Amino acid sequence: MSARHGWPGWQPRQRFGKRHRLVRAVLLTGLALVLAVVGLGAGAVWWGTDHYGDQVTRIPDAFPSGPRPFRPASHDGGTTFLLAGVDSRSQRPTTGSDATARLWRYGAQRSDTLMLVHLSADKHRTYVMSLPRDSWVPIPGHGSAKVNAAFSWGGPALLVQTVEQLTRVRVDHFGVIDWHGFKALTDAVGGVPITVPEDSYDPVLERHFTAGTHVMHGEEALAYVRQRHGVPGGELDRIKHQQQFLRSLMTEIRSEVGLTDPFGTARMLDAVTRAVSVDDRMSNGDLRDLLLGLRHLDASDTTFTIAPIVRSEMIRGQYALILDTAELRARWRTVQNDGS
Repeated sequence: MSARHGWPGWQPRQRFGKRHRLVRAVLLTGLALVLAVVGLGAGAVWWGTDHYGDQVTRIPDAFPSGPRPFRPASHDGGTTFLLAGVDSRSQRPTTGSDATARLWRYGAQRSDTLMLVHLSADKHRTYVMSLPRDSWVPIPGHGSAKVNAAFSWGGPALLVQTVEQLTRVRVDHFGVIDWHGFKALTDAVGGVPITVPEDSYDPVLERHFTAGTHVMHGEEALAYVRQRHGVPGGELDRIKHQQQFLRSLMTEIRSEVGLTDPFGTARMLDAVTRAVSVDDRMSNGDLRDLLLGLRHLDASDTTFTIAPIVRSEMIRGQYALILDTAELRARWRTVQNDGS
């Protein structure tokens, strides 16, 4: 049979070969583009955490100089953060790169919100415990008082020392945000969706909150996480609002951060940089590891709880909450030992 006519089936095999090479070329091109985009995103995250990390406001001497808790041999290798929201009532920002006033002056600021956060070594689980501002605890060098007085009397170092002494947990990093930063960060993510369980009115803040889901922006969100009047649980309801807000904010930030969305990542890095101050032991590498790790962390992977309370009572004319210290420490031993 002549070459012109070929063997039976010869022409279909030739057409299949061309089509196969075309598909292969398309797939390889597509793969190359995907790798390029991911590489660009990873490079942007790497560059961004260095660029913005250099601009993050670092707090010098944020940790106490004396003896501190040791990590047990069974420690899971995770990282523990102490996060504070301060009530400075300053007309100017005191945290983040936008700050134009001092973070701390004796007697001028108190920690309005206090959370101890443990992030597991694999970045897949987080445990958050809120410490009520009215918790009556020993404050080194000052006797016993409400925990929020520690920041007022001694700034970050005394607050860290007080919490470490109370919980026997070593704090690895400290972060703080004031009212100005809180509002700016909330607005930077386009507002945070919050479901209000029932209608309420706070006579002190002069704010109405209507049942239903609302996207809350700066001023409204701040009022919601500060509300403790006009709700049945008082301070405990305020903590629930704060945890609810943090859970929703985590979801919003996570949606903005990703290897394939360097612009969204840059926006969030810029917003956090402008609003938050951290201890000077947190390096740019620590920030990068945290950012990349949190991309895979969903709000459902976070356990929220409140420090165990025995009772409330009036002490020296002040409303105070008495904590179950033994139970508090037992919980943290469990969290740090196996991350659960």
